[in-house]
Amino acid sequence: MNIKVAIITLSDKGSKGEREDESGRTIREMITGINFSVVHYEVLPDEKQRIIDVLSRLSDSGTIDLIITTGGTGVSVRDVTPEATLAVIDRELPGMAEAMRAESLKKTPHAMISRAVAGIRKQTLIVNLPGSPRAVRENLAVILPALPHAIEKIKGDPRECGST
Repeated sequence: MNIKVAIITLSDKGSKGEREDESGRTIREMITGINFSVVHYEVLPDEKQRIIDVLSRLSDSGTIDLIITTGGTGVSVRDVTPEATLAVIDRELPGMAEAMRAESLKKTPHAMISRAVAGIRKQTLIVNLPGSPRAVRENLAVILPALPHAIEKIKGDPRECGST
C-alpha cells in the first residue's frame, strides 16, 4: 500500500518566509522510501480557522491517507493546532499522542506540555507533531511503525489485527 501524505507546517514565521522549515523536511526524510509519498506540502500561519479549513479540505478530498502537522502543539498563545485538529476529526486516537509523550518524557520534562493529538476524519489519519526538528524525529519514530496498519484499518481492511 502506497500511503499518500500531506505535510502541514504551522509557523507564523515560516509562512512569511522568515524561517526555513526544517521540521517539514525532517518528516519528508523520515518517510521517504518506505511506501509513503508526499503529495501535498504547505506552510501555514498559526491561525485556527485556516488550519481547520486546510485539514478539512485535504481529508475530505479522499486522496490523502495521512496528514502530518508540525508545530503549534505547545502552550504559547498562538499554539492552536490541537484545537483545530479536534474541531475536524470524527474520532480521536489518543494512544498515538500518549506514546509520543511517553517516549519524549524519557528525554525531556518539556514533553509534559505537548498538547499534540491524533485522530481520524473520514478515511484520513491526522497526527500532530511538535515543531522542533529533533522532537519531530523522536516523536515520528515512535508512531511510524504503527502508521501503515492504522491506515489500512481506517481504509476498511477487514483482516484481523493479529493476522499476518
